[in-house]
Parts: sequence; C-alpha cells; structure tokens
Amino acid sequence: MPKKPDLTDRLVDAALRLATERGWRHVTLAEIAQAADASLAETYRVMPSRSAVIDAFARRIDAEVLSADAVEEDSVRPRDRIFDVLMRRFDALQRHRGAVTAMTWCGHLISKHGSRSVLRWFGLCGSLGLLVVALAPNVPLAAIAMFVFGGSIGGMDVAMNANAVVVERRLSRAIMSSSHGFWSLGGFAGGALGGFAIQNYGHLTHAAVVTALAFAVIAVAVGHLVGEDRPQAAEHHKFTLPANPLVYLVGLMALLTMISEGAVLDWAALYLRQELGADLAVAGLAYAAFSGVMAIMRFFGDGVRNRFGAVTTLRGSAVVAATGMLIAGLSPSPWLAIAAFALCGSGIANMVPIIFSAGGNQEGMSSGTGMSVVTTMGYSGILVAPSAIGFVAEHSSFGPIFIAMSVLLIVVLLMAGLAHRAEFAAVPAE
Repeated sequence: MPKKPDLTDRLVDAALRLATERGWRHVTLAEIAQAADASLAETYRVMPSRSAVIDAFARRIDAEVLSADAVEEDSVRPRDRIFDVLMRRFDALQRHRGAVTAMTWCGHLISKHGSRSVLRWFGLCGSLGLLVVALAPNVPLAAIAMFVFGGSIGGMDVAMNANAVVVERRLSRAIMSSSHGFWSLGGFAGGALGGFAIQNYGHLTHAAVVTALAFAVIAVAVGHLVGEDRPQAAEHHKFTLPANPLVYLVGLMALLTMISEGAVLDWAALYLRQELGADLAVAGLAYAAFSGVMAIMRFFGDGVRNRFGAVTTLRGSAVVAATGMLIAGLSPSPWLAIAAFALCGSGIANMVPIIFSAGGNQEGMSSGTGMSVVTTMGYSGILVAPSAIGFVAEHSSFGPIFIAMSVLLIVVLLMAGLAHRAEFAAVPAE
C-alpha cells in the first residue's frame, strides 16, 4: 500500500513531462510507464488508461485546493496545467463517455429531424464547448462541461457523416474520404498550433480564438448544408435499435479497422523503441508516417472509389493495409517498420470512410440511424483496444500483436462485399 501513492505520483509527473515536451496527443500509457520507471503490469494496476492519469491529476489538484487555508498566486499554475492537459486530450474525443453516449441517440434525432438540422445544433454547441470547459472554475464543473462538449462533438461527428452520405447521393459520387481528409488536417492543425498557443498565450485566449474561428466557419457552412427531402423515419417517436443485422456487420468492419488503426497510433512508437532498438526521434516517425500518409491518401480516395467502386476499393485498401501491418510485425529494423506503417496508413485511410458510407446507406433506415451504429461500434475499438493490447504486449511482444492486426484486416477484406450499399449503382441519385 505505501508504494501505490508513490507510483501514482510518479506516473502523473511523468505524464506531465511528456505532455509538455511532445503534446498529450502523442503520449502513450506505455511511454508514461517507461518514463516513470514502472512496468506496464504495475501501471495497469494503478492506471489502466490515459484517462485515469487525468483523473489522478485532477484528484491531486482537488486535494491541494481543499487542504489549503489561503489561495496563493502559485495555485493558479496547476490549474493552467490541468486545462492544458485536458485540452490536449480532446484529440481522442471517442474516449469521452459523453461522445459515445451522444452517438447512440444522435441517429434517432437525425431520423426525426434530418441530418442538416441536427448538425446545425450540434455544430453550434460544439463550437462553444471548448470555451465553456476553459471557463470552468473547478474540476467537477470542468468534468461536466467536458461531458457536454464530448457529447456535442460525438453527435456532430455522426451528423456530419450522415450529411456526407446525403451529399454523396445527390452528387452520385464519393466525397466521404475527402471529408475525412479535412478532418485529419484539422487534427494536425490543432495539435501543431494548440500547444504553442496555450504555452504562450494561456488556455483562455486559446479557447476564445478557437471558439471564434469555429463559430465563424460553422456560421458560413450551415447555410450551404444539404438536407434530406424527408427524414426517413419521422413517424417513429421511440428510440429503438435497428432490426437489420447487416448494419451491425458493417459496424463490426468499422470496429476491426479502427482497432488496427488505434494499435498503430498508440503502440507503434514503443514497438520501434523497445523491440527494434530505435531512438526516440526515429520511433516517433512511425506515428508521423502512418497518420501523415493516411491524411494525404484520403484526398485521393474518392477518385479511386468513383472509378473502381466501393467494394473493390475497400478490398484493395484492406490488402494494402494488411500487408503493411504484417511487414511491420515481422520487420527486423525500425526503418522498414516505419515504411510498413506508412504503407498500412495508405490502406486504412479510405477503409473507414467507405465503411461509414455503407453504414449510412443501409436499407430501411435513415442515414443517421445506420451511421450512429457504425460510428459507435467503430470508435469503441479505439476506446477499448489500446489497453488490452498493452496488457498482452507486457506478457509477449508487440510484433505478434501487429501480425494479429493484419489478420483482423484480412477479416475486413473477406467482409468487404457488405459495403455494396456504398455503391452508387445501388443508391441512385435523387
């Protein structure tokens, strides 16, 4: 028992150091354990996820505030640090329970009111959410604000994808991959500039500027959103899960794909560093190569899908992704592994957009209902898988895990025929 508080403090301190150096988005639980001189097994017993690190830090701040008799000037600095860490954490919004909660019922709202109306409201709430979090005077209120903010972003995610399906139907061509490409660019911009802005101007100034920019963009965009002619399930007033089993199989495809994506994003750098002998700078290139190539390839994905069809493109992408993952797992050198992860990223890039498009085009349900099922199942893979993968790696190694990820991608390849609903021959333009 005496060791547990000490280990907790070491892990929190290590996490703060790594977040300051490289940004919270790029810090994994395994790296926190390594920096704290703890094994993964010890770390998982105390803190099973990165969110648990944030919780531990919040409890430390609460204890300091409650035990203080007077407020000192220095007491502001830890609060700035917690907001810094919390806002860096927003890049992984799928891990917030608010986001997952919103995804499950956002489809019901879309079926009643249409994706355009739902997207407008969630977009407005999402654009203001960061500032509300930054203005929260204490950790409990910040947690509530984060729940609402995460829910707004989660609902906006479903509504945006559902509306993209509507646009694809109107245009009779694919635009989903490019939409995800702009999402990737936004993530890169936020990650690259957010930490600099917070460090130099403070979290409130950063939140105010981001809110103003987001609100301005949404104000311009809402007037150009395309709406359905009529919500497909407007007569339904009670929330029910879809009865069509195919949408859950499409969701399973999203789950398997995003488990593989999450494995690379969370563990590739540690794999190169611990098992292939790469230094810290080289190990970081695994994440950069994978995510960078993935973002670029998304802007080419729609053209490929329009020419060859959704099912053929998904099959080809799955083959490329599985090949890259397999080579990475068998690689004897870090540089070959980096190239393999880049190859994997080029394949995975367009798998999720095609699967999402198929989910939004399921027969007998609105695009929002199908999308909410598929996105919730898919993001659950990134929520649950990294901790399980780290636990397994503690007792074996990462190489076999990445080989296993290639098998999951082969399963998606075998299921690719289920994406036929994303073929525009099957869904004619309105």
